[in-house]
Amino acid sequence: MGKKICLLEDDEGIREIIEMILTDEHYEVYGFSNVKDFMAFEDKGSQDLYLLDVRLPDGSGLMVCDDLKNNESTKSIPIMMMSAHASLNEMKHTCKAEEFIAKPFDIFDLLKKVDQQLSKRN
Repeated sequence: MGKKICLLEDDEGIREIIEMILTDEHYEVYGFSNVKDFMAFEDKGSQDLYLLDVRLPDGSGLMVCDDLKNNESTKSIPIMMMSAHASLNEMKHTCKAEEFIAKPFDIFDLLKKVDQQLSKRN
């Protein structure tokens, strides 16, 4: 398998599509629908990228982003935030994510941004 991507998205349809697309591109994807399950995942430090939704049923992706960036084992792993409601400007003021993608998004744009973030880590 390829690089590891952790996906936090509560919308089942969106999560399944993103997982399918990234898996087809040979990424190893770990999908979560809520903050509780994501935070219980013990392999966070070995991921190559985080893809986080902002609005979640049990918390905020912005809070998760902040937690990851303040943790020694995950702070250097790139984070892409996704939202239909927030903007890039809001992201820059609330968390230190490397990238933002607005929903609805173009699949090719998503893949391009994922590839860009992963290539920066090489």
